[in-house]
Amino acid sequence: MTVETVRIPGYVTGVWVIDPTHSEVGFTVRHLMISKVRGAFRAFEGRVVTAEDPLASSVTASIDLASVDTGNAQRDEHVRSADFLEVEKYPFMTYRSTGLRPDGDAFVLDGELTLKGVTRPVPLALELNGIGPDVFRPDVPTGARVGFTATGEIDRRDFGISFNSPIPGGVMLSERIEITLDIQAALQTD
Repeated sequence: MTVETVRIPGYVTGVWVIDPTHSEVGFTVRHLMISKVRGAFRAFEGRVVTAEDPLASSVTASIDLASVDTGNAQRDEHVRSADFLEVEKYPFMTYRSTGLRPDGDAFVLDGELTLKGVTRPVPLALELNGIGPDVFRPDVPTGARVGFTATGEIDRRDFGISFNSPIPGGVMLSERIEITLDIQAALQTD
């Protein structure tokens, strides 16, 4: 499939930088097998390169693991420890796309996630939310912003994160982690 068959309203080629103020990198894990705990990483950066052929576009991102925030300081410290993210030894998680393919009205972003020194393929379901003018830089007539949502899932054991505690009828934490990224990026015009 090429640009002739992939039509994206308002599509602009170029380099886009993720705006962390208007973006969120979040995750959800089942807790006690009865509820879900949500968290986010507050410090991250990344860029999107949109190509003439949209399917040749690419994404790279880096997430500061020490910025984990689950709304509970004691739990956050435990998540930063060697039981989970081991941030003193592995301070960043990275993602590098390896391809983009259509999936109905949306896309799948294929890529490689590196966490705790382990790299695994992680596809993300990608929904383009829109492309519009950059209202934060009205003095730049060629400025633009793009918004998209990406969702996926990992098995934390694939990245060497196996800590758990047995509880009656199960375990404290699920092995599967849901990932949700709500991203806004600004077109670089300089």
